[in-house]
Amino acid sequence: MNNNPKINQKINHIKQNSIYLLPNSFTVAALFSAFYAITESFHGRFDTAAIAVFISMLLDGMDGRVARLTNSQSAFGEQLDSLADMVSFGVAPALIVYNWQLFEFGKFGYGVAFIYCACAALRLALFNTLIGRVNKRWFIGIPSPTAAALVAGLIWLDHSYGGFGQGVKWVALLLTLFAGLSMVVQIPFWSFKEINVKRKVPFFAMILLVLALMIIALEPALVLFVFFLGYSLSGYIQYGFRWLKGETLTVIEPVVLDDDSDSISE
Repeated sequence: MNNNPKINQKINHIKQNSIYLLPNSFTVAALFSAFYAITESFHGRFDTAAIAVFISMLLDGMDGRVARLTNSQSAFGEQLDSLADMVSFGVAPALIVYNWQLFEFGKFGYGVAFIYCACAALRLALFNTLIGRVNKRWFIGIPSPTAAALVAGLIWLDHSYGGFGQGVKWVALLLTLFAGLSMVVQIPFWSFKEINVKRKVPFFAMILLVLALMIIALEPALVLFVFFLGYSLSGYIQYGFRWLKGETLTVIEPVVLDDDSDSISE
């Protein structure tokens, strides 16, 4: 090993940069997949565009895990991930569904597509401001990838089964509006963060996992769409039951005011 401290410092700097490059490369790949999905929709290849959105979701889910595994989290990575999410799960689904069906509604369809896009931006901004204040078991509103999966899933499902006829444009309109508003609704949704993948599980659980993977492989469009739709409805169902019982579910921690100043500490 070289004993020159300057050379060693440069080597460590290069190694450090190469580690930070790894998670950000997944983020950029997710961004490219979303960009590819948009361009494919301009050429009328909506099934390919929908699948590309799901690939973007997969890559987006990997960047954070890679960053934690390599201990390479950074403020830059967080900002890049948030900007990429806006394109991948806000702009891309809105443009794709508009080019697919919503253009038939004229200005109204254009407005619904924009509402979805705007709600995605609001959802991401809300998520960033509530970091550290929300119970980790819950999300406030559905995550933007889930909303994107609803819109892209419907497109993929329609093309997988040869088309559902003229009525699908109304389904696309209502589902896009539902997905957009569900991102900003002040209702808690389970975050799945209680699941510990490192914990030991019975052998039977592995069998169930294999069966689930087989079902997804046989009918990916149908299974994924039903799963994300069910998840998007689960928060409303749970909220309805708690409302009927007169119960409340608080997931946002109270904001503490600093007595020595007018600032707010979280």
